[in-house]
Amino acid sequence: MRTYVYVDGFNLYYRALKGGPYKWLNLRTLISSLLLPENDIEVLRYFTARVAGRSDPDEPRRQQLYLNALNTLPGVTVHFGRFLTKTKFRPLVVAGGGVGSFVEVHDTEEKGSDVNLAAHLLNDGWRGRYDVAVVVSQDTDLVEPIRMVRDEIRKPVGLIWCDGGAVNGRLERVASFVRHITPKRLADAQFATPIMGRNGHLIYKPASW
Repeated sequence: MRTYVYVDGFNLYYRALKGGPYKWLNLRTLISSLLLPENDIEVLRYFTARVAGRSDPDEPRRQQLYLNALNTLPGVTVHFGRFLTKTKFRPLVVAGGGVGSFVEVHDTEEKGSDVNLAAHLLNDGWRGRYDVAVVVSQDTDLVEPIRMVRDEIRKPVGLIWCDGGAVNGRLERVASFVRHITPKRLADAQFATPIMGRNGHLIYKPASW
């Protein structure tokens, strides 16, 4: 079965990878371990945004190393949203539930990945490019595009749940099937280090991550 996979990179990172030892993740290996042998992953679309490194200057370098590693995998395409940073005034919390003075803070939002994922999921479906779609995300904004693919395009859409908790009921109702990421599956799906990049240079896992 022709299978297309749609990975919400930041949702996966914050739900399953942040703070853990498994960030050097081979996505094809992980997703294949969660699907049936007849699922032939033709395309894996990875949706992310370039990090700025404001709080961690080394973060952009680590991200690029990981993107270089992903680009060694067959069928992987990377789609970029963007970070929107602006200042906002927020109230301080005070004892008793009242509102204290306001402070100005930097507010950073990742923009575009969920919309890009939904657009490609629908476009690939209408064009008949896949027999099965698989979405790696816990973002409830994706309920409607998943439902449209399942009910209107008549293609099954699997959902891969990232954090080990209970599946959101709205997403579960529109998904054709649900699979769960576990720490063991993450551990078993790590890239080697080093790996050979497409340009012939070795890619090493970042020493600290």
